[in-house]
Amino acid sequence: MATEISGTKRPGGRTERTRLAALNATLELLGERGYAELTVEAVADRSGVHKTTLYRRWESAEGLVAAALLMGTEQEWAAPDTGSLEGDLRGINLELVRYFTTPGERELPTASISAAFLSARAADALQEFYVDRHARSAAAVHRAVERGEVPPGTDAVEVIRVACGPVFYRLFVSREGVTPEDAALAAKAAAAAAKAGVFTATGGGTASPPA
Repeated sequence: MATEISGTKRPGGRTERTRLAALNATLELLGERGYAELTVEAVADRSGVHKTTLYRRWESAEGLVAAALLMGTEQEWAAPDTGSLEGDLRGINLELVRYFTTPGERELPTASISAAFLSARAADALQEFYVDRHARSAAAVHRAVERGEVPPGTDAVEVIRVACGPVFYRLFVSREGVTPEDAALAAKAAAAAAKAGVFTATGGGTASPPA
């Protein structure tokens, strides 16, 4: 888990409005310009928050980006509940495909991943975001254990990683693009492996109890 980033707490009143204005402006500019072209001055102009305040609370553009990326952990999100593990994993993957390929929406998540290669603080923040997202997604696997669909002791987070991994590989490594069919196949493969006990301690995985 990453250490706490300055400016990510949620006090009330004017302080919270200032925080949201600054960090939302940071996300907008990150998606529009990318990390390398994002400046504190640009965030001040976009948000209406004086740059002195921005420097005092977040120190730099890097600090702003790190804090802004962590805003994703504050959003309401839950894994799909379709009644089957494969259906839930497919829903998670299809959401990824939409998020990373839809014009007007894909720019921010793509820029966020790029920022993590350029900034250690952004990388820590993005990792913390995915720790949170993995934990929430793991609920789909815990439900499958309760239904008897997969064996007890299944490493829920590892199932999620294996299901989503091919989507990210196609998007950011091989650069070959990804289709809904690709996403569905990855989900099917991960679900089949989970049912076979691959992700239990005896099957080669590392068992973890439900959160």
